[in-house]
Amino acid sequence: MRLVIFTEPQQGASYDDLRRVAQTAENSGYDGFFRSDHFVSMGGDGRPGPTDAWLTLAGLALQTSRIRLGTLVSSATFRLPGPLAIAVAQADAMSNGRIEFGLGGGWFEAEHAAYGIPFPPQGERFDRLEEQLEIITGLWDTPAGHTYDFHGKHYQLSDSPALPKPVQSPRPPVIVGGHGKRRTPALAARFADEFNVPFAKIADAAPTFDRVRAACEALGRTSLPAFSAAAVLCVGRDDAEVRRRAAAIGREADEMRANGGIVGTPGEAVETIQRYAEAGATRLFLQTMDVSDLDHVEFVAGEVARQL
Repeated sequence: MRLVIFTEPQQGASYDDLRRVAQTAENSGYDGFFRSDHFVSMGGDGRPGPTDAWLTLAGLALQTSRIRLGTLVSSATFRLPGPLAIAVAQADAMSNGRIEFGLGGGWFEAEHAAYGIPFPPQGERFDRLEEQLEIITGLWDTPAGHTYDFHGKHYQLSDSPALPKPVQSPRPPVIVGGHGKRRTPALAARFADEFNVPFAKIADAAPTFDRVRAACEALGRTSLPAFSAAAVLCVGRDDAEVRRRAAAIGREADEMRANGGIVGTPGEAVETIQRYAEAGATRLFLQTMDVSDLDHVEFVAGEVARQL
């Protein structure tokens, strides 16, 4: 099982906070450092305020050397697909090929209202997500020296030079995720290198992965995407430390356990991670809510990861 530190900066984190977590994660041996792509806090005041996901990852590309970097996930409502393809390709070059690209349809209406971003109905958001995935992968996959055209309902591209190209070949890994039973698996089957089920009970993970497998089979795709999961992280040396860390993020340990969280002492955490592996996940995104608690990141690397 590969482990990724996954942060939610909209809850309150500066770039320097994220840099410290990312560098600690790299030095501790984690597979990746990912961040959400949100602009408004979901509880609390969110100070000092949001940071842009791709500006953050571009900076971290220069301040780390090994760890994978990405979004879980960017919102298709936030950016036009052509400029987004350029930004991600540039970040991939800056990192020497360590970027992973997660993209979703967007769901948090309040952040759109707060920053003047249009928030279309759900069906249109899925339509735009599908077109963006096709455009961005199409731009990256277009051979050098050729141009790219796309004529969809929401986006049109004419005679695009389809530049720059990412460093990774054929392109950065694309991550699609969610709980949808129809369109989400279909999009994953068409575009994803990895499918992520976020914050689900472990018993629900395997059926979700199976829906993606079925969608791949329906398309005749034989190279299945990798499967991963995201779960909140709250591990301590003893029960008292677990309770302290849970209180610091405004949660209850038992509630997080019941919902698939990696919660408890190292032995408990290892058992939970093994259950995710049995469900089919090969990578786990550990939602790290308290970015000031670097000891938490180091402790899990030393006392949990080494047992896997």
